[in-house]
Amino acid sequence: MNRPSERLRFGRKMRIKHGRDFARLREQGGRLAIGCLVANWLQLPSGSKTRLGVVCGSKVGNAVVRARAKRLLRETFRLNQLKLACPIDLVLVARPSIVGKEFAMVERDFVAVLKKAGLFQAGEASR
Repeated sequence: MNRPSERLRFGRKMRIKHGRDFARLREQGGRLAIGCLVANWLQLPSGSKTRLGVVCGSKVGNAVVRARAKRLLRETFRLNQLKLACPIDLVLVARPSIVGKEFAMVERDFVAVLKKAGLFQAGEASR
């Protein structure tokens, strides 16, 4: 469990907002698709801050469904951000199969992607 002083945050400075950053990750970064999400990532130099971008296309569903999918992906990242082995820029793309999934199933897919990509700390890989 986290100590009370270890608040897990996901503030504005941790978000990828510009289209050029999304494009850079897509062109230069790694890509892996497992379950209900696709992850694009690019490792950053040590000392940098990890950032997250979330993409959810119209094929996933209407606005309400897409908003829920994005909330699930952001919350999954927020709760697992301390387990990352190094700073990265990470873009998560929701797939249509995310519709109707519970948080635990989305988190399982997220963890599987990070493990397979080698982005989890060695001691944190087993859960």
